Parts: sequence; C-alpha cells; structure tokens
Amino acid sequence: MIAENIAELSARLRMPCIELGEQAPAFDLVSYAEAARRSCVAVRDADGCISVVLGDPFDLDTQDWIEERLAMPFRYRLASREEVSAYLAQQEQGLRALDSVTVEGGGTAGPQAEEISFEAAAEADSTVVKLVSSTLYDALKAGASDVHLESTANGLSIKYRIDGVLTAAESMPGSELAEQVISRIKVMSELDIAERRVPQDGRFKARRDGRDIDFRVSVMPSVYGEDAVLRILDRRALTAEMQGLTLEALGFEAGLRQRLSDLSKEPYGMLLVTGPTGSGKTTTLYAVISEVNKGLDKIITIEDPVEYHLPGVLQIPVNEQKGLTFARGLRSILRHDPDRIMVGEIRDPETAEIAVQSALTGHLVYTTVHANNAIDVLGRFQHMGVDTYNLVSALNGVLAQRLVRVICKTCSSHGCQDCRNTGFRGRKAIGELVVLNDELRELIVARAPARKLKEAARAAGTVPLRDAATALVQAGETTLEEINRVTFVA
Repeated sequence: MIAENIAELSARLRMPCIELGEQAPAFDLVSYAEAARRSCVAVRDADGCISVVLGDPFDLDTQDWIEERLAMPFRYRLASREEVSAYLAQQEQGLRALDSVTVEGGGTAGPQAEEISFEAAAEADSTVVKLVSSTLYDALKAGASDVHLESTANGLSIKYRIDGVLTAAESMPGSELAEQVISRIKVMSELDIAERRVPQDGRFKARRDGRDIDFRVSVMPSVYGEDAVLRILDRRALTAEMQGLTLEALGFEAGLRQRLSDLSKEPYGMLLVTGPTGSGKTTTLYAVISEVNKGLDKIITIEDPVEYHLPGVLQIPVNEQKGLTFARGLRSILRHDPDRIMVGEIRDPETAEIAVQSALTGHLVYTTVHANNAIDVLGRFQHMGVDTYNLVSALNGVLAQRLVRVICKTCSSHGCQDCRNTGFRGRKAIGELVVLNDELRELIVARAPARKLKEAARAAGTVPLRDAATALVQAGETTLEEINRVTFVA
C-alpha cells in the first residue's frame, strides 16, 4: 500500500497509523515467528503501553488470535505489509549479533554445524526450518525448561514450560506442517524419521553466545501423528546460578534448613530427597553438597545427566549405551575411596541395594527417589526388595519437596511483561522433612500403618508439606490456587 492508501484506510477504519521506526518490539508477547507469519508486530512504547501493528487490518483470524493471547490492555495500529516486513528485517539484523545458536546433531561439533538465529530464520527457504529456529530462540529467551510440540486435529500447538507451568506459545494450522516440524526435530536429533509408531529418544547440542546448550528430545506417537518434548539444559547458565547457592536461597524455612543442614553433615548414612519430576530435588542436593564441600572430603556424584558443574567434585555422567548404569557406576565409585556420594536417582533394586549398603559401610549417600511424600518412600524401597531393617539402619532422613510459584513483585499478581502476564515470577522450595529416630525406626520395622508413622513424625517436629505451603500464602508470597496446584488438600 502506498502512503495515501494507508492514510485513507486509517480514516475509514478509525485505526491510527504508526511509524514503526525505532519502536521497541515486544517479541515476548508476539513471537518473531508469529509476527512474520501473520504480518503483525507488538511494540512497546517508553511508558510500557502495548500497540499491535497490523499489516492487514482485514485479517480477522489474526485479530482473534491476538485478543485471545494478550491478557493486557493494548491498542491496534496500522502500517503497510511492506513496513511490517522491513521492521522485522531490521530487528533481525540488530538481534543476530546478540543471539546465535549453533545446532550440532548427536554430540560432537562439526564444521557444517547449522546456525539458528534471527538471520538464519529470516533467510531460510523452508518454513519449517524458520519455525523450528524461531521456536528454539523464543524458548531460550523466555527461560523455558521444556518445549512441547503437539500435533492436533488442526495442526501444531507449541507450548513452553516456564516456572513449572505449561504456557501456550503458538498454534500453526496444517497437519502436514506438524509432521514436517516433528521430522525436522528428528533429523536434528539423529532419530529415524520413517519410524512413527513407537517412541524415540535422542538429543542434540546447541551453541548460544559461545556456550553449549543440550536439548534432550522425546518423540511419542499420538492419535494425530507425533508429539515431541525438548528438555532444555543450559549447563553454563545453571552453573552460574549455582555459585553461592545455599538452602536459604532455595526458600526453605529456617527450621527445616537447620535440620537438613545437620543431616547433610553426618559422617555416614543416607539422605533421601523425594518429589515429582521437576520439583527441584537435584538442585537441593547440589545446595547441600555446596555447603559441605570444604575440600576435606572426597565427593563423587553419578548423574543422568550432569546438570551443574561443581568445583572440587568428581561428577560422572551415566551412559547406558556404553554400559555405565547407576548400579555399575556406584560399584566403581566405592573403589575410589569416597567420603560422600550422590546418586542422581534410584531407579532399580540393584542401585537401591548398593546405595543402602554404601550408607551402612561408612559413606554418606545423598540420593533421590520418585514418591509422593516422605512416608511413601519407605514403600518404594520395600517394593524394590531392600531389607527393611537395613533400610532404617541406613536412613538418616527423608525430604519431600515441591516448588511453588511466587507472586511477581513488579505487578503484585496482576500480570505484566516481567512475568509474561502470569502474575508469578520465580519459585520457592517448600519441604516436609522426616528425621528418623528410634520410635520411627521401630514403627517402620513393625510395618505400622502410614497414619501412625505420620503421627510419630509430626510429634518429632516434622511440618507437613501442606502446612509449609499455607505459610507462604499467609506471608503473601503466593496464592491459595497455586499451593492447591502443587500440594494435596487433605
């Protein structure tokens, strides 16, 4: 459209024109990929007001999508398609120096590594390559831990997991596009693109700002095709966050912190952390290890994968394809003269038995087990065939934990750009710590019912998980809806 036509259209539609020029883009609200595809762009002025600039004011589908997506006041503005495209190209040129991601299939880098950036996405001939590149970029910018690519009856749905909660990012029409995007992910992960009937797991590396980022990929068949989940692991960023990390920084209340710190300094025994996937179990163990790592003890970990790098700690990654399992690695660790051992996760009876025996023979073992609460952990070990008497002799304490989102300090839960309009920003850990004493050990050996075990634990000072969560609500740090999401209502 020429300028005269734009002015005339603006008057007819009562939609003011805008000179994009130096306007600041709000790609956190409308991603670069969607902006390019829909010929629209969200911009933010100096006062924080949002305008959505339309290159096609007659595209009602785009307007419906915007109004459903943006949970905040905004205004429509008008520009030509050419102006919107030129503005996006300008932003791409400016941002390419800030963010470039190089993808490496499998594990090793090579001279033909592919670059993912704004420039690469804009110049790519393939819509699929452009979409995947932009999605990875947006996910990294948003601080997502996982990217979900879901095939639907209408096409492809893209979601990010941010602060433990799935957030809708984009929806693309067309089942053929969904199939091509999943195939693209398979190629990057060196998976079989012809196999669509069974699950597949793979991984690929990326490089952003000179640092390596791992993407672990799980592809699953569904009724509409295939879904893929990409777990993002940015080791350098996580390691930087770990510097000076303590139990206090994680948010645990003072009484629990002190008792957990005392358990972590015991000369031998076992400290278990339990909770669902993504509840921060590994981070808690790293905080514990960081506090006791004074250079006086030999500390060895075996993990799948090694998530953070700790100075002065021997960290071993599990490699099941090469035969290095948790059980085999743990046996070898015991011959390496350790004082403290961290086992990333107990998954099978063999690992459970070796871990318990290690704790009984003069080592302090830190480990995690998947269970709903601290008492259920006991049943998991018994189910794996571990002798109950040996277990209670080895076990010092069990921490059940969850991560609770805290209210955004910028907007006090109303929603703003800092919290992506969720009202929450960041998370705190809450926990239920059971320290084993003689009474609890006798009840466990006698196979007393869970009710009696819980009563004895509470009498010994255990604060139930629900009570710890409620305390955050009373302190104004989170909401009742949020603690209902992560804890059981008794």
